[in-house]
Amino acid sequence: MKKILLNLMLVSLIAVIISSCKKTSSADANTDVISAETKAKIAKLGFGTANVQKTEDGYLVEGDINLTEALLNSTPNQLLLRVGTEEQYRTTNLVTPIGRSFKILVSNLGTAFVQGTDLAIARYNNLGLKITFERITTGTPDITILGFNQKARGGYITLGSSGFPTSGGAPYNTVKMNTNAQAYGTNPDVNYVGSVIQHELGHCIGMRHTDYFNRAISCGGSVSNEGASTIGAILIPGTPFDATNADGSWMLACSNGGNRTFNSDDITGLNYLYK
Repeated sequence: MKKILLNLMLVSLIAVIISSCKKTSSADANTDVISAETKAKIAKLGFGTANVQKTEDGYLVEGDINLTEALLNSTPNQLLLRVGTEEQYRTTNLVTPIGRSFKILVSNLGTAFVQGTDLAIARYNNLGLKITFERITTGTPDITILGFNQKARGGYITLGSSGFPTSGGAPYNTVKMNTNAQAYGTNPDVNYVGSVIQHELGHCIGMRHTDYFNRAISCGGSVSNEGASTIGAILIPGTPFDATNADGSWMLACSNGGNRTFNSDDITGLNYLYK
């Protein structure tokens, strides 16, 4: 879903595109050169290759999904069917075994990020799933939420990023949240921050973008598919066979710049996987 706010067009629970009436300076442009070989590996895993960014431990694709070097160089053990017009999607890997609580540590982030984490945790736990979350302040976490500071690059700003579960069934262990004022302002709204964390945790437990097959649903512009699948765009049974109810989903690729949580089809999908 696209919305204009104070001359900013907010895009992705991970990326915000600056209004077309403004130009991003060349200093903000993403100058990372991604090789054709790397893009081929990304495409083989089933992800889009537009606007790929190099990170410290891999590559950022589709706005907020971090592919580690290990995953990038892996060989998928299953060929999956891409279904192009349905809604809720999961990846090949899911969290197993279910029936446990996963510990989340917020590391060196401000109050809004701590409160946003608590909000996201409460929303998941209120669903009564067999996987739950709890925030800890000491001890060994399953997922660490930490900060990075990055301005807009190439017209986009990353709000947060995460990844998918391991082949062994562990959730992805890191959520990164942008502390730059261009991302959430100088006084971050807890509902907004919490909605982004909620989205990133969705990736950590194996969810792909609701509008994976057509990012224009939430981002506007021309029809755009995130990529052919050999690793994970599996339709979750019981979710709609069209995009009419996609609006409002917590896993939409593009943010409305505010509070967003589970819609009824999201809950159906999560119940199918984890209840």
